[in-house]
Amino acid sequence: MATPIGNLEDITLRALRVLKEVDYVLCEDTRVTGKLLNHYEIVAKMKRYDAHTSEKVHEEVIGDLEDGKHIALVSDAGTPGVSDPGVLLVQRARAKGALVEAVPGPSAVTTAVSLSGIAGNQFTFLGFIPHKKGRETFFKNLPSYVQPAVFFESTHRIMKTLESLQKNYPEETVMLGRELTKMHEEMLVGNPAELLDILNVEPVRQKGEFVVIFDGRG
Repeated sequence: MATPIGNLEDITLRALRVLKEVDYVLCEDTRVTGKLLNHYEIVAKMKRYDAHTSEKVHEEVIGDLEDGKHIALVSDAGTPGVSDPGVLLVQRARAKGALVEAVPGPSAVTTAVSLSGIAGNQFTFLGFIPHKKGRETFFKNLPSYVQPAVFFESTHRIMKTLESLQKNYPEETVMLGRELTKMHEEMLVGNPAELLDILNVEPVRQKGEFVVIFDGRG
Protein backbone atom coordinates (compact mmCIF):
# COMPACT_ATOMS: atom_id res chain seq x y z
CA MET A 1 0.00 0.00 0.00
CA ALA A 2 1.40 3.38 -1.02
CA THR A 3 1.59 6.09 1.63
CA PRO A 4 2.40 9.82 1.30
CA ILE A 5 5.98 10.74 0.46
CA GLY A 6 5.61 14.01 2.35
CA ASN A 7 2.26 15.73 2.31
CA LEU A 8 -0.14 13.67 4.44
CA GLU A 9 -3.05 14.69 2.19
CA ASP A 10 -1.59 12.56 -0.60
CA ILE A 11 -3.37 9.34 0.26
CA THR A 12 -6.27 7.64 -1.47
CA LEU A 13 -9.72 6.97 -0.07
CA ARG A 14 -9.13 3.29 -0.73
CA ALA A 15 -5.92 3.31 1.33
CA LEU A 16 -7.71 4.94 4.27
CA ARG A 17 -10.49 2.36 4.10
CA VAL A 18 -8.06 -0.55 3.98
CA LEU A 19 -6.04 0.76 6.93
CA LYS A 20 -9.24 0.76 8.97
CA GLU A 21 -10.27 -2.76 7.94
CA VAL A 22 -7.10 -4.87 8.15
CA ASP A 23 -6.16 -6.98 11.15
CA TYR A 24 -2.83 -5.20 11.41
CA VAL A 25 -0.36 -3.01 9.51
CA LEU A 26 3.24 -3.99 8.77
CA CYS A 27 5.42 -0.88 8.72
CA GLU A 28 9.08 0.10 8.60
CA ASP A 29 8.78 2.45 11.56
CA THR A 30 5.71 2.39 13.79
CA ARG A 31 6.35 6.01 14.77
CA VAL A 32 6.17 7.21 11.17
CA THR A 33 3.09 5.16 10.31
CA GLY A 34 1.58 6.12 13.66
CA LYS A 35 1.65 9.79 12.66
CA LEU A 36 -0.28 8.99 9.50
CA LEU A 37 -2.84 6.91 11.36
CA ASN A 38 -3.26 9.55 14.05
CA HIS A 39 -3.72 12.27 11.42
CA TYR A 40 -6.72 10.39 10.03
CA GLU A 41 -7.92 9.18 13.44
CA ILE A 42 -7.41 5.55 12.49
CA VAL A 43 -6.91 2.99 15.24
CA ALA A 44 -4.93 0.05 13.90
CA LYS A 45 -2.54 -2.53 15.28
CA MET A 46 1.00 -2.05 13.94
CA LYS A 47 3.91 -4.46 13.65
CA ARG A 48 7.48 -3.67 12.65
CA TYR A 49 8.60 -4.88 9.21
CA ASP A 50 11.79 -3.58 7.60
CA ALA A 51 14.81 -4.69 5.60
CA HIS A 52 16.20 -6.54 8.63
CA THR A 53 13.08 -8.55 9.45
CA SER A 54 13.91 -12.01 10.77
CA GLU A 55 12.90 -15.34 9.31
CA LYS A 56 10.69 -15.91 12.36
CA VAL A 57 8.66 -12.78 11.64
CA HIS A 58 8.23 -13.78 8.01
CA GLU A 59 6.90 -17.16 9.10
CA GLU A 60 4.49 -15.52 11.55
CA VAL A 61 3.12 -13.19 8.88
CA ILE A 62 2.69 -16.02 6.38
CA GLY A 63 0.98 -18.04 9.09
CA ASP A 64 -1.45 -15.19 9.74
CA LEU A 65 -2.25 -14.98 6.03
CA GLU A 66 -2.90 -18.71 5.92
CA ASP A 67 -5.27 -18.24 8.87
CA GLY A 68 -7.27 -15.77 6.81
CA LYS A 69 -6.06 -12.53 8.35
CA HIS A 70 -5.90 -9.36 6.26
CA ILE A 71 -2.61 -7.47 6.47
CA ALA A 72 -1.51 -4.13 5.03
CA LEU A 73 2.16 -3.59 4.19
CA VAL A 74 3.41 0.00 4.08
CA SER A 75 6.80 1.71 3.93
CA ASP A 76 7.69 4.99 5.61
CA ALA A 77 6.91 6.79 2.36
CA GLY A 78 5.85 5.73 -1.12
CA THR A 79 5.29 2.19 -2.29
CA PRO A 80 6.68 -0.96 -0.60
CA GLY A 81 8.86 -3.06 -2.87
CA VAL A 82 10.04 -0.06 -4.91
CA SER A 83 13.41 0.68 -3.29
CA ASP A 84 11.69 -0.22 -0.02
CA PRO A 85 11.24 -3.46 1.97
CA GLY A 86 8.52 -5.83 0.91
CA VAL A 87 9.73 -7.79 -2.10
CA LEU A 88 10.57 -10.93 -0.10
CA LEU A 89 7.25 -10.92 1.72
CA VAL A 90 5.30 -10.50 -1.51
CA GLN A 91 7.18 -13.42 -3.06
CA ARG A 92 6.53 -15.70 -0.11
CA ALA A 93 2.89 -14.71 0.25
CA ARG A 94 2.20 -15.38 -3.41
CA ALA A 95 4.07 -18.71 -3.24
CA LYS A 96 1.70 -19.75 -0.43
CA GLY A 97 -1.30 -18.84 -2.53
CA ALA A 98 -2.23 -15.66 -0.68
CA LEU A 99 -4.00 -12.91 -2.58
CA VAL A 100 -1.66 -9.93 -2.95
CA GLU A 101 -3.24 -6.63 -3.97
CA ALA A 102 -1.56 -3.29 -4.63
CA VAL A 103 -3.11 -0.08 -3.32
CA PRO A 104 -1.37 2.52 -5.54
CA GLY A 105 -0.59 6.08 -4.60
CA PRO A 106 2.25 8.64 -4.39
CA SER A 107 5.58 7.99 -6.10
CA ALA A 108 8.71 10.10 -5.78
CA VAL A 109 9.83 8.89 -9.21
CA THR A 110 6.81 10.04 -11.20
CA THR A 111 6.53 13.21 -9.11
CA ALA A 112 10.10 14.19 -10.00
CA VAL A 113 9.72 13.32 -13.68
CA SER A 114 6.53 15.37 -13.96
CA LEU A 115 8.29 18.37 -12.40
CA SER A 116 11.46 18.05 -14.45
CA GLY A 117 10.12 18.94 -17.88
CA ILE A 118 12.33 16.37 -19.61
CA ALA A 119 11.33 15.65 -23.19
CA GLY A 120 9.89 12.30 -24.21
CA ASN A 121 7.89 9.78 -22.25
CA GLN A 122 10.60 7.31 -21.27
CA PHE A 123 13.14 7.14 -18.47
CA THR A 124 15.26 4.53 -16.70
CA PHE A 125 14.76 4.08 -12.96
CA LEU A 126 17.87 2.91 -11.08
CA GLY A 127 16.75 3.00 -7.45
CA PHE A 128 19.35 3.96 -4.83
CA ILE A 129 23.01 4.39 -5.75
CA PRO A 130 25.24 1.66 -4.25
CA HIS A 131 26.88 2.88 -1.04
CA LYS A 132 30.35 1.46 -1.65
CA LYS A 133 30.87 -1.52 -3.94
CA GLY A 134 29.67 -0.71 -7.44
CA ARG A 135 29.35 3.03 -6.84
CA GLU A 136 32.07 4.01 -9.32
CA THR A 137 30.68 1.61 -11.92
CA PHE A 138 27.21 3.10 -11.38
CA PHE A 139 28.39 6.56 -12.44
CA LYS A 140 30.49 5.31 -15.35
CA ASN A 141 27.49 3.44 -16.76
CA LEU A 142 25.10 6.41 -16.79
CA PRO A 143 25.77 7.31 -20.49
CA SER A 144 24.83 3.78 -21.52
CA TYR A 145 21.15 4.50 -20.85
CA VAL A 146 19.30 5.83 -23.90
CA GLN A 147 16.68 7.57 -21.73
CA PRO A 148 17.25 9.95 -18.81
CA ALA A 149 18.32 8.06 -15.68
CA VAL A 150 16.36 8.60 -12.47
CA PHE A 151 17.73 7.53 -9.10
CA PHE A 152 17.46 8.22 -5.37
CA GLU A 153 20.03 9.70 -3.03
CA SER A 154 20.01 10.46 0.69
CA THR A 155 20.87 13.66 2.51
CA HIS A 156 24.11 12.07 3.76
CA ARG A 157 25.53 11.36 0.30
CA ILE A 158 24.06 13.96 -2.03
CA MET A 159 27.19 16.11 -2.07
CA LYS A 160 29.42 13.11 -2.85
CA THR A 161 27.06 12.14 -5.65
CA LEU A 162 27.20 15.62 -7.19
CA GLU A 163 30.99 15.58 -6.89
CA SER A 164 31.11 12.26 -8.75
CA LEU A 165 28.85 13.66 -11.46
CA GLN A 166 31.03 16.75 -11.73
CA LYS A 167 34.13 14.59 -12.09
CA ASN A 168 32.64 12.39 -14.80
CA TYR A 169 30.12 14.66 -16.55
CA PRO A 170 30.89 18.33 -15.81
CA GLU A 171 28.82 19.68 -18.71
CA GLU A 172 25.76 17.46 -18.45
CA THR A 173 22.38 18.59 -17.14
CA VAL A 174 21.33 17.28 -13.76
CA MET A 175 17.92 17.80 -12.16
CA LEU A 176 17.58 17.56 -8.43
CA GLY A 177 14.16 17.03 -6.88
CA ARG A 178 14.32 17.81 -3.17
CA GLU A 179 11.73 17.34 -0.42
CA LEU A 180 9.03 16.45 -2.96
CA THR A 181 5.44 17.22 -1.89
CA LYS A 182 6.72 18.87 1.31
CA MET A 183 6.80 22.53 2.34
CA HIS A 184 10.27 23.14 0.91
CA GLU A 185 9.83 21.18 -2.32
CA GLU A 186 12.05 22.33 -5.16
CA MET A 187 13.49 21.20 -8.46
CA LEU A 188 17.03 22.42 -9.05
CA VAL A 189 18.45 22.26 -12.58
CA GLY A 190 22.01 22.84 -13.76
CA ASN A 191 25.35 21.16 -14.34
CA PRO A 192 26.91 19.39 -11.31
CA ALA A 193 29.15 22.35 -10.40
CA GLU A 194 26.21 24.76 -10.39
CA LEU A 195 24.20 22.47 -8.14
CA LEU A 196 27.15 22.02 -5.79
CA ASP A 197 27.45 25.80 -5.52
CA ILE A 198 23.76 26.16 -4.65
CA LEU A 199 23.94 23.52 -1.92
CA ASN A 200 27.24 24.85 -0.54
CA VAL A 201 25.94 28.42 -0.29
CA GLU A 202 22.85 27.22 1.56
CA PRO A 203 23.77 24.04 3.47
CA VAL A 204 20.18 23.66 4.67
CA ARG A 205 19.33 22.63 1.11
CA GLN A 206 21.54 19.57 1.53
CA LYS A 207 18.92 18.14 3.86
CA GLY A 208 16.03 15.96 2.76
CA GLU A 209 15.44 13.11 0.37
CA PHE A 210 16.55 13.60 -3.23
CA VAL A 211 15.51 12.30 -6.63
CA VAL A 212 18.25 12.83 -9.21
CA ILE A 213 17.61 12.93 -12.94
CA PHE A 214 20.64 12.63 -15.20
CA ASP A 215 19.83 13.62 -18.78
CA GLY A 216 22.93 12.84 -20.83
CA ARG A 217 21.26 13.39 -24.20
CA GLY A 218 22.66 16.89 -24.56
